[in-house]
Amino acid sequence: MQTVSTLGDLGKTLTSLKNGGKTLALVPTMGALHEGHLTLVREAKARADRVAVSIFVNPMQFGVNEDLDAYPRQLAQDSRLLEGEGVDLLWAPTVAAMYPDGFATKVSVSGLDGVLCGTHRPGHFDGVATVVLKLFNQIRPDFALFGEKDWQQLAIIRRMARDLDLAFPHVDAIVGVPTVREADGLAMSSRNRYLSPSERAQAVTLNRAMRIAIGAVLEGEPVARVLAGLRAAILDAGFARIDYADLREADTLAEITDWRGQNARLLVAAQMGKARLIDNMAVDPAMARMPETLATL
Repeated sequence: MQTVSTLGDLGKTLTSLKNGGKTLALVPTMGALHEGHLTLVREAKARADRVAVSIFVNPMQFGVNEDLDAYPRQLAQDSRLLEGEGVDLLWAPTVAAMYPDGFATKVSVSGLDGVLCGTHRPGHFDGVATVVLKLFNQIRPDFALFGEKDWQQLAIIRRMARDLDLAFPHVDAIVGVPTVREADGLAMSSRNRYLSPSERAQAVTLNRAMRIAIGAVLEGEPVARVLAGLRAAILDAGFARIDYADLREADTLAEITDWRGQNARLLVAAQMGKARLIDNMAVDPAMARMPETLATL
């Protein structure tokens, strides 16, 4: 695996990797890698001849009083994991390389960025869209892979690619990989390490409550009643607050108040201790968990 941190070295390395018409897949990350990230890498290897992974803790997507300084950084450990997976290129730029003096441009995807996490993290998705577009331009991958756990992020990146006519990657080559979960169902996240043992035990209620809520929607229960029960169950489990617990159309993120078979996802963000946990699931019988009810959690 080649590790580079300057644009000059990146260009030379990419020329070598793509020599002979080899295809290249990109997995963008902020490091602190776990099995969810490695699942993306394995899917990338199945789709392309070469795999590049970026590690960059992007200050542009962190707001005031968020965890930029505390966000885990473990480049040496991450590098060993990626090498073990057979990654060809690790792109690990510095902040100065990504945002040189005088940097004044940002990308904004209007509409999709003003709901859900965008409401509670103003400017966050401008930072995400900007850095991802820069990564696409720097690496020009044939494929890019993202976890479905950050569903809003995935929807925004796909919209950006479509609106700007990106070819490397084309919107159809921006791949969402299903959320990787712990054995008890909690979505894997670098921020899970912020949870104390007791908080970790309580946090699994999020997954259980969401599955039960999806089952209720599929059974025809009114959406408002289901969401009210979901919020109550999450708070009863010890979560300090809920930023949102919404049923949304999967592509447009439009709110659904009356489910009639639409392509929908249930999305939740809630605070447990120092960790802000997000999760989402498709409204699909495979995701439902019955015959439990929210009242029994």
